[in-house]
Amino acid sequence: MKRLTVGILAHVDSGKTTLSEALLYTAGEILRIGRVDHKDAFLDTNNIERDRGITIFSKQAMLRFPDCEISLLDTPGHVDFSAETERTLRVLDYAILVISGTDGVQSHTETLWNLLEHYQIPTFLFINKMDLAGAEYETILSDLQTRLSEYCLDFAKQDADFWEACATADDSLLEEYMSTETVSRSALCEAIANRRLFPCFFGSALKNEGVGAFADALLEYTKVKSYPQEFGARVFKIAEDEKGQRLTYLKITGGSLRVKAQLTTSEWSQKVNEIRIYSGIKYQGVLEVFPGSVCAVTGLSKTAPGEGLGYEPNSADLTLEPVFTYSVKLPPDADIPWVLSVFRRLEEEETQLHILWNEYRQKIDVQIMGEVQLEVLKRILSERFGLEAEFEQGTIIYKETIKNTVEGVGHYEPLRHYAEVHLLLEPGKPGSGLQFKTACSEDILDKNWQRLILTHLQEKTHCGVLTGSPITDMKITLINGRAHQKHTEGGDFRQATYRAIRQGLMQAESVLLEPWYQFRLELPTENIGRAMTDLQQMGADFAPPITYGENSMLSGTVPVAKIRDYQMELTAYTRGKGRLHCALGGYAPCKTQDAVVAEFSYDPEADLSNTPDSVFCSHGSGFLVKWDKVFDYMHIEAWKPETVQPVQQQVKKAQNLIADEAELLRIFEQTYGKIKQKTPGVLRPQKEVSAYKAKPLPTGEQYLLIDGYNIIFAWDELNRIAQENLDDARILLINRICNYQAIRQNNVILVFDAYKVKGNQREIEQIHGVSIVYTKEAETADAYIEKTSRKLSRHHRVRVATSDNLVQMIIFGDGAIRIPAREFLKEVEEAEAQMRTFIQEHNRKNTDS
Repeated sequence: MKRLTVGILAHVDSGKTTLSEALLYTAGEILRIGRVDHKDAFLDTNNIERDRGITIFSKQAMLRFPDCEISLLDTPGHVDFSAETERTLRVLDYAILVISGTDGVQSHTETLWNLLEHYQIPTFLFINKMDLAGAEYETILSDLQTRLSEYCLDFAKQDADFWEACATADDSLLEEYMSTETVSRSALCEAIANRRLFPCFFGSALKNEGVGAFADALLEYTKVKSYPQEFGARVFKIAEDEKGQRLTYLKITGGSLRVKAQLTTSEWSQKVNEIRIYSGIKYQGVLEVFPGSVCAVTGLSKTAPGEGLGYEPNSADLTLEPVFTYSVKLPPDADIPWVLSVFRRLEEEETQLHILWNEYRQKIDVQIMGEVQLEVLKRILSERFGLEAEFEQGTIIYKETIKNTVEGVGHYEPLRHYAEVHLLLEPGKPGSGLQFKTACSEDILDKNWQRLILTHLQEKTHCGVLTGSPITDMKITLINGRAHQKHTEGGDFRQATYRAIRQGLMQAESVLLEPWYQFRLELPTENIGRAMTDLQQMGADFAPPITYGENSMLSGTVPVAKIRDYQMELTAYTRGKGRLHCALGGYAPCKTQDAVVAEFSYDPEADLSNTPDSVFCSHGSGFLVKWDKVFDYMHIEAWKPETVQPVQQQVKKAQNLIADEAELLRIFEQTYGKIKQKTPGVLRPQKEVSAYKAKPLPTGEQYLLIDGYNIIFAWDELNRIAQENLDDARILLINRICNYQAIRQNNVILVFDAYKVKGNQREIEQIHGVSIVYTKEAETADAYIEKTSRKLSRHHRVRVATSDNLVQMIIFGDGAIRIPAREFLKEVEEAEAQMRTFIQEHNRKNTDS
């Protein structure tokens, strides 16, 4: 059985829900086509949707054909509910983009198209309302090919021009076309799946014209993905049924899911009580679901949209985000914890709804996409929870970033607590968000503490110091830190990390960012002068007007704050003939920063929940140090911003503590006199140094000494294994070294430190040509390597693989050649690649013979 998940998307009022009804009717799922304006559409199951005549919540419907089962997901078309649409895209195999034949490609249509491209979803287009006056076939097709893709092709007209256009989309199609002058169905399916071609169909969903041919095309030109045997699923929606049971909507992407199955993540483990396949408001209970299926399950109380189950990773954040904030007005006797819990429940269900408790203002803030969503939210609160909520006047969601590089320091040391964190804050590229990484050596701060600091950096929305708005577009690097062996606890680094960020922001030159819309303004040509004047006063950037007939169009970008209420004004001066289409275009520096900052009147030092100050300890008690005095009290030397090298160099320096060749040579020359390198690997003294004569390079066999545990903890893969089981890491290293020796054919001595093993005698065993040495009690691997290196270097060429600085310096003086752990890893990987090639060639020869 062919199983597909297909989403249907459109700009509002393009006829998306009507097309869903027509497809259900064509598949025999319903007896008649419902209408949005009659409030009897099969998928508009919510009273709010029926009253407003728009889709607000994504819905599932089943289209069952003889050899194919399609889960059709109907998504909201209004821009205020774009996030609901975006989270549904993550589970789609194919998408249907509905376009109004009378309106053509609109601003939100382009936003949806960009989202489909971002998630790489194959797309079919249905151009609706072609029965209405003003819907011109040639005009709309040209618009699609110009503004969306030149490979939007009418699949109903498969003539010579059609095949020629298909051939230019892909080299494989061209090759097939050159030999047959057509393209096979399988080749078309592949091109559609790879987003090389975008099939277009024209018709009228309301009159059920062209819908049958469109449904046939969905069956003919789609293919099923291959899924692994291992269980996997993606959560894309959380909801409640009519009885208040929590529903987790997910798509199965591998294996299968049965009722009573135990699902486990790193955070929770719960059992599936029931599996439902919804179609509209009704559902069918099943015992098991398979890859490609979309279902709702009960029994899971800790899931979240975007979460991956089984082998599936968690999804990245949505690309669309709210741009308005509204504060909730509550009566004096309101139970704030209960009200906040109600909003949290809604936040779980509605991805586009962000709830924040503003500790500084002691208010609940709601971040949403626009006025329509706010009205819907009020009604949901009233009907479901009996909460008659009012909201203050909405404000723009600003963000903040920085212009210059600074070092932020946070210190937290009340009595019996200790943590100090140093962070490097750098400006990032516009739209890059926050990027966190570490450049701190594990010799300075243990890896577990570093991971904890990175977790604290990511767990919180960090506020800027201009308006208290979230920070973005920054690179934050952990460059130094210190813990106390006895007094440090996990919460100490949380406090130090938060304070380090704020202390750095207080020093930096901050920039206020505001959201901008991409807009398209259509109005009578006689009003174009007024519109251009208005846009210039708003600070908009726009292209010269385009005139067609009696109308003109302006397009560009404009601050959201300036144009948010412009539609009413536009309607008035154009007598209802003007239309404004807006889509979020990202964030840019605010042109009225001083005025906005003054209006907010935010005092970063008075915001105690985001303090930039540090806590130090003296004479058994903690005391507060203001942010601008922290550098005078901190315990670790600062990386002053004016002397900081580019962060790439600092990362390399901090991660690679091994002294380079020049440094080793300098130390060597201080001890033994100057030397010069005549040929690679041959050291000869300068003539004026008579006390030292360089030895000729030995000509005997080559030996490789390896510091086993040093290599294990220097190689990332082995280090991860060693955290769980050191024996497993040691066995894996031995196996890899044996393979390495088999290819290189040199003498290898792998040394493991048994210094602390009581009563241990030195053990040497041979494994596949490799000598494995376990040192005796009170003998370190370093000591054994130094002694053996010195002895072997007299008559043999010796190399030592280690990242121990002291050992490197000593063996360098003994005449051995050192190999840092990272370089040795490359050698081992090259040898393994040679072995794989040898095995493949050997197998091929055996097969040929």
